[in-house]
Parts: sequence; C-alpha cells; structure tokens
Amino acid sequence: MSDTFSIKGLAAATDASDWRRQRGAAALSDVHGSIPVPAGKWRRVAAFLGPGYMVAVGYMDPGNWATSLAGGSRFGYTLLAVALVSNIMAIVLQSLCARLAIASGRDLAQACRDAFPRWVAWPLWALAETAIIATDIAEVIGTAIGLNLLFGIPLELGVLITALDVFLILWLQKKGFRWLEAFIISLLGVIAISFGIQIALADPDWGQVILGFAPTVEIVKNPDMLYLALGILGATVMPHNLYLHSAIVQTRAYGDTLPEKRMALRYATFDSTLALMFALTINASILILAAASFHATGRTDIAELGEAHQLLGPLLGLGAPALFAVALLCCGLNSTVTATLAGQAVMEGFLDIRLPPWLRRLVTRAIAIIPAAGVTILYGSSGTGELLILTQVVLSLQLSFAVVPLVMFTTDRRKMGALVAPLWLGLFAALIAMVIVALNLKLLWDFSIGRF
Repeated sequence: MSDTFSIKGLAAATDASDWRRQRGAAALSDVHGSIPVPAGKWRRVAAFLGPGYMVAVGYMDPGNWATSLAGGSRFGYTLLAVALVSNIMAIVLQSLCARLAIASGRDLAQACRDAFPRWVAWPLWALAETAIIATDIAEVIGTAIGLNLLFGIPLELGVLITALDVFLILWLQKKGFRWLEAFIISLLGVIAISFGIQIALADPDWGQVILGFAPTVEIVKNPDMLYLALGILGATVMPHNLYLHSAIVQTRAYGDTLPEKRMALRYATFDSTLALMFALTINASILILAAASFHATGRTDIAELGEAHQLLGPLLGLGAPALFAVALLCCGLNSTVTATLAGQAVMEGFLDIRLPPWLRRLVTRAIAIIPAAGVTILYGSSGTGELLILTQVVLSLQLSFAVVPLVMFTTDRRKMGALVAPLWLGLFAALIAMVIVALNLKLLWDFSIGRF
C-alpha cells in the first residue's frame, strides 16, 4: 500500500474491513483478555469496574491541582463551569474509546497506525509521546512535592523515587491486573476522604458554588481566564487517557460475538461514566477549596502546591496541610502508574514494538522521567506552579491530535460495523472536537498578538 496522500487514504482503507493493515498483537498483551466476565448482571458489572477509575486518575493529577488552585484563588468559583463542561467532554470521549476498542479490537494508537499512512501516523506518535512527557512532568513533580511536604525529601531525590513505580506495576500485574486496579481505587478513596474533610473545614459559600457551574462569556473574553480554562481542559480531557482507556478496556475477556460486544460496551461505558463523575467531584473540590480558602481571603495569586500547603494551616487548622499533602502524594503515585501504562500502550500501538514486560516499562518510564528530572533539577521548588499549568496547556494543544482521529474512527461504519457511534453521539463528539480546536486556536492567537 502506497503512503501517497489522498482524502480517501486518511478516512478509509482498502481492505475488506476498511483498515490499511491487519490488526496485529494487542498492546499490553501480557494482560490482554486476562479478566474473565462471569454470568449474572451484577457480577458482570463488577467485572467491568476498574478501567474507568484508572482513567479517572488522569483527571485529578497534580497538574490539575495546579490549574484548579490557580483558577480558584484568582477567579473564585467562576471556572467550575469549565470543570463541568470538560468533564462532559471527557465522558463522551472516553465512551468512544471503549467503543473503538470493543468494536475493532484496536486501541487508539493501533487504530492510527492501521488507518493512516506512516507520514501521518508517526507524527501522531511523536505528539502522543510529547503529551505523555508533559503529563509525566506534572505527575513526577507533584509526587516529589508530596514526598517533600510529608517527609522532607528533596525534590530531586523525590523525582528519582517516582521511577520505582515501574517495579510496583510489575509486582502488582504479576499478581493480576485486578490488583493494580484495586491499588488505584484504594488511593482514590484516600483522596476523596482527604478532600471531604478539607471542604468541610473550608465551609464554602454553597450558593456561589452552584452559580459557578453556570458558564459565562467572560471565560473566553478574558485571556488570563481563558489560559487557565484551557489548562483545566488539558488537565481534564488528557490525550494519554484516550490511548490508555482504549487499551485497558481490552483486559476483559468479553467474547467476540456482537451481543457480547454490545454487553461489554454498555458496562464499560457505565464504568467510565461513574468514575469520571467521581473525578469531577475531586476536581471541583480542589477549585472550591482554593476559592473558599484563598480567593475569599484576598490571596488571589496562589498556584504553587507548596505555598497552598503552607497557607492551609493558618486558614483551616493544623490538620489541613497534612491532608492536602497525603492527597497530593496519592494523586501523584496513581498518576505516574497510569501514565507509564499509557506510554507503553502508545509505544506498542504506534510502533508495534514487542519487548519483555520489564524492559517495555523501563523504556517507557525513561522516555518521560528523564525530561521531568531535568526540569525539576533546573527549576527546583521555585516556579513549579507555573510550570505545572504550562504542561496542562501543552496537553490541551495536543488534545486535538487524539480527539479528531478518535471521532473519525468511531463514526465510520466501515471500520466499526454494527457498533458505529449513533448519529447523535457522532455529532456531539464532532462538536466537542471543533470546540477544542477553536479554543486552542484562540489561545495561539492571543499568544501571537502578545496578550499574555
């Protein structure tokens, strides 16, 4: 097959299944189809619970903390609307990831490799790796800050400690992928309890909280607010999550018949939707905490995680900083684990590389942690808040290059067969893609005319 450009070459393929090449070995092959799906409705529901929560981790990572803290301290509750809209986008896009995986047997990286010529697929791979590096910088720095706040470990040493998650993943996956999911969900529980207590201590104005979920045109008109809004968007609808979800949903052995696939799609969508509503609760809690604790007291310049930690004690009591640091450390640990898995899925899916599990994860981790370590050593503890926000804006700019192919594939009946996205869902997803592209173009325009 020639890689010569044509519209047909981008949107269609020439083999019987409308893909340019046959489906190869699955990414994350050591856990592919490893979780049985038992009979009985509730046992099936329980079997599918897990991937959504692993994806939800990326929606509350340390980069999201920085953008939410900055947004809440500077603009109060106004950007809660952005968190809500971003979460709705995330629910739709993650459901499309599950649909793509179950209908085609391909994760998003494999689908790009199999649908596009190399001159298109390889730049998409490079952009995906860039997004994962930006993600990992935020997560590694967040974990290192959490270790520093709790145990006084220097940031540079904390970054190196985060590399040990490779061995944690290997150990948990040897016990079974469900053990890895249980580890992630347990840490999410700790995060939820920590924020529940902090919100109770902050005692926010709930009337203003409710009004904050109503969108306002000021978000688009104000360049500074738009910058933070795009940071929240990039921290919520993260490119690596689209690749990750489409890979790990295939850990379930749901079968190959159409009724089995329909069942799997229904339960996988329920799992991801439930998990992302939980993620919205955590994201909103971070922003509400910042608005109630900092904006309400005139501290409108808080973006550093360490600074927020120091100020919470005098404002909310001595226990608040410890809860904040524990939640941050749990978020960082969770996020580095899932980002490593996403990096493996991206590398294997796009490049069709097959290495031993330990080597795959070591290479994937090194690709991301080396830039993260360099940035941390260079910047130290100063300026980490601005750096974290910048990584989330970079993610937002990368997002279109994952979302547009996802929408193309899942609305193409020749690729998806009977599980093609219904018309209303396809139109909604296309609208989301256009909004993301438009907002990113607006941000680039503001940068070009010096409005920042």
